[in-house]
Amino acid sequence: MNIHEYQGKEVLRQYGVNVPRGKVAFTVEEAVSAAKELGSSVTVVKAQIHAGGRGKAGGVKIAKSVDDVAAYAKELLGKVLVTHQTGPEGKEIKRLLIEEGCDIKKEYYIGVVVDRGTGRVVMMGSEEGGMDIEEVAAHSPEKIVKVVVDPAVGLQVFQARQLAYDIKIPGELINKAVKFMLALYKAFEEKDCSIAEINPLVVTGSGDVMALDAKLNFDSNALFRHKDIVELRDLDEEDAKEIQASKFDLSYIALDGNIGCMVNGAGLAMATMDIIKYFGGEPANFLDVGGGATKEKVTEAFKIILSDVNVKGIFVNIFGGIMKCDIIAEGVVSAARELGLDKPLVVRLEGTNVTLGKEILNGSGLNIVAADSMSDGAQKIVSLVK
Repeated sequence: MNIHEYQGKEVLRQYGVNVPRGKVAFTVEEAVSAAKELGSSVTVVKAQIHAGGRGKAGGVKIAKSVDDVAAYAKELLGKVLVTHQTGPEGKEIKRLLIEEGCDIKKEYYIGVVVDRGTGRVVMMGSEEGGMDIEEVAAHSPEKIVKVVVDPAVGLQVFQARQLAYDIKIPGELINKAVKFMLALYKAFEEKDCSIAEINPLVVTGSGDVMALDAKLNFDSNALFRHKDIVELRDLDEEDAKEIQASKFDLSYIALDGNIGCMVNGAGLAMATMDIIKYFGGEPANFLDVGGGATKEKVTEAFKIILSDVNVKGIFVNIFGGIMKCDIIAEGVVSAARELGLDKPLVVRLEGTNVTLGKEILNGSGLNIVAADSMSDGAQKIVSLVK
């Protein structure tokens, strides 16, 4: 789950991470009021959307007066901001962060991630902050420094100190940087984050070490432990289909293609998308109905796929282990009848109760194309869609 920058900074503030003073604003009037309350000679007006690259796209403005704040707020609110992470459709700006200006002396990067290669949390830093870390990795990989954290003891002071030295934090500010990193790691661990990214981390003219931006993502599997974080969820920033899927505990991610996929198991779902692309098609979604799906859950999954106007055909690929093929078949038939399915549908069933499942599909009277294998099904649905 993602949250906005201003929300992330508020979470970090609770752990002692140094962040600028700021307030959220939903209207021009609120933006002006916030600027007056902050009383800063320079005020930053920042678009709040769940995407990076806002500054390059014109979503961050530097105001030198309250009138400037009002003008920028009027310009940004309601605007569709297109960044390299939003896609060409962009995202509408519905809220702003009004923040005090900062005397930036130098920018750095600090990020905490889960490294699946080592099975550990890794804190990484770079002396090249304020730009995409992917760009730094591409042209100056030697400038990215990593520290692997032992989960039994957490981030140690000596590790944070070494990282601060390696990214060339000024000597007199090393202790402040160490305190910053330890607080950031504590927030990451206690809030079950999957990413905690500070870009840029800045050293100011007055000698502070501060998070000028903050991106926090949270492990959705751990949200039951964090009711306070769940309350920060902004549904306006999420795909309506993904929101609906979450209500039924379905793993769904919308993509840009035109072939809807309904699969059980994340690995099989990935393989299904790969084989569709291999045969020249484009998957419209990742959808894992899980191992314990009910008829109602499968029916809802089918509805979600069909709610995507780009979907021109559907490939159901089920390997029945815990998930029984007859349950899938009942859900497919129920949804197809309820929604009046008029798009090509290819179904490949294998595993538990497969014979019963095929009987249900064959006896439905619906125009369903049977597939003998995953490869056969992928070729058939790509051909039918084309």
